[in-house]
Amino acid sequence: TGTLAVGSAMAYFTTYTTAGGGVTMNMGFTETIPNETVDKDGKHVTITNTGDYDCFVRVTAFAPMELTYTAPNGGWKAKDDGYWYYEGVLPAGETTPELNISYKFPEGKDKPEEFNIVVIQECTPVLYDENGNPYADWNHVITTETTEDSKTTE
Repeated sequence: TGTLAVGSAMAYFTTYTTAGGGVTMNMGFTETIPNETVDKDGKHVTITNTGDYDCFVRVTAFAPMELTYTAPNGGWKAKDDGYWYYEGVLPAGETTPELNISYKFPEGKDKPEEFNIVVIQECTPVLYDENGNPYADWNHVITTETTEDSKTTE
């Protein structure tokens, strides 16, 4: 009788099953693309959210001369850190209003024939607090830098 009991107990503890396979999951991404045009009045920038999720965006620029930012249709706000922030959430598939970046040459004969205005735009996914309010975490950003040669025109 003892031998019969041990045999069925061993069968219980050695029976197993396995499962296999997999499913590819695409969690989406956040991506923005700067759109720029240049004319005698400066650089005109809009940002398009081509990703799958809503995001916040900000823009700054660098050049060898003084730059002035204006937002003729609103929607942008300057902060003390040197960036211009789009004031709302930028939904997936949408584009910001235009942000104009104009330049002023130094006085005298120090006008360059060619120069670059380097635009850096960053985005961060929309996060939500415990009350469901959207906020941005600018410690986790996706950066895009563009450089476009500009020629002096008078």
